[in-house]
Amino acid sequence: MRWVNRGVWRTLRVRFALWVAGWLLVTLAVFGGFVYWRVARSLAETVDDSLRLSASQALAAIKFENGQLDLEDFIPSGAEAAALDRRDLTIRVLDPQGQLLKGVGESASLTITVSSLVAVANGQSLWETVTLPGDSQARRFYTLPIIESGQTVGILQVAQSLEDVRQTLRRLLQALLLGGPLAVVIAGIGSYWLTARALAPMDHITRTAQSIAANTNDLSARLNLPATEDEVGRLAETFDHMLARLDDSFRRERQFTADASHELRTPLAAMQAILQVMREARRTPEDYEQALADLSEETDRLRALTEDLLRLARGIGPLASAREPVNLSTLLRDVADSLRPLAEVKGLTLTVTTPPDLSLIGDNDELIRLFVNLLDNAIQYTEQGGVSVSARRAHAPACLLVTIADTGLGIPAEHLPRVFDRFYRVEQARASRGAGLGLSIALAIAQAHGGAIEVTSALNHGSEFLVTLPGM
Repeated sequence: MRWVNRGVWRTLRVRFALWVAGWLLVTLAVFGGFVYWRVARSLAETVDDSLRLSASQALAAIKFENGQLDLEDFIPSGAEAAALDRRDLTIRVLDPQGQLLKGVGESASLTITVSSLVAVANGQSLWETVTLPGDSQARRFYTLPIIESGQTVGILQVAQSLEDVRQTLRRLLQALLLGGPLAVVIAGIGSYWLTARALAPMDHITRTAQSIAANTNDLSARLNLPATEDEVGRLAETFDHMLARLDDSFRRERQFTADASHELRTPLAAMQAILQVMREARRTPEDYEQALADLSEETDRLRALTEDLLRLARGIGPLASAREPVNLSTLLRDVADSLRPLAEVKGLTLTVTTPPDLSLIGDNDELIRLFVNLLDNAIQYTEQGGVSVSARRAHAPACLLVTIADTGLGIPAEHLPRVFDRFYRVEQARASRGAGLGLSIALAIAQAHGGAIEVTSALNHGSEFLVTLPGM
């Protein structure tokens, strides 16, 4: 198959899986970056809050007596010192020049930075993150001045190692880098499986279409998938309906071809028989004249049938250049007058009841043909009684209604759905010389004008054809 030759990666399911995986990767990258930034910020704020609390506690423990800092109770011992070590916390007091007075913690002996001295000299506190050369461990420092009587008498620094924070962030980054791609792979596989499952009916549709293409004479194949309310289910249902319509159309077309061949064969066979009989022996002039009359009649029948077939083959499309205002009232009376002699020969009455102002936009010649076919059909299959033509205007919606009723043979109920089919004739009408195309042509003309034809009938009680056309 063509789509296989292009490569598996170009199938819809693979492309959909790649799109899902790509979008998920981008989404996870953005989300993971946000989570990493938010966690890092939260941990930094936690460290700063802890240092601020420790600084306030240490500052409360510092005393100032006799103009000197009393640091006897400043340095914690015992359990408190052990807790400070576990937290990697450093607390120290320096003089205003930066010389260490007392301190506890692994960072107590570090030299104070110039920026801290400048901040303290200005009476300000300072936050710093310091990484010493040759030491990869970063420390967070909080420096604030010790002020007594408006004078800076010392410097308090609280520091904490950021190694635990960095390890936490490193583990989070590893989890994001490992979990993100794993989630993308799982999502890609899942979307491929779901897409393959969702597109399985599509493959079934493709195989069915290919089987039909391989065997154009058989359109009976159907998907027959379980009814679902999703898009694929509706597509499968639509595909089955389309196949049914195509099958019906092809069946009708084959029937039309067979019926047309049969109808054309009949006059040709009659003409051949007449010629063969006349060539068997010499005939009288009267015999030759009768033969020519019979041949002329069969030729007329063949010509009329051929014109109808050509007309149906070309189709009666929507109106174009032939659009013009048509007085339907006048047209119906003229058609009735032209066919009145046929009715009188059979002893039938032909009445026309129509208002004088019924008009529409259409093709005058086609409309004449429409009502000639219907009236001729009514007269042909009515042996006694009469035929009536009535017209009126319907205002909702604005359209014209023409009723042609007869008291003829009627049409059995089982034949009513097919009376407009080409070459279709009820058994009672088989003896007529018609080809069964008149009603088909009439319906095509009505539909070309945006109208329709409906029929109601009762056996041995007559028929009624209702023609609906858009009015002006």
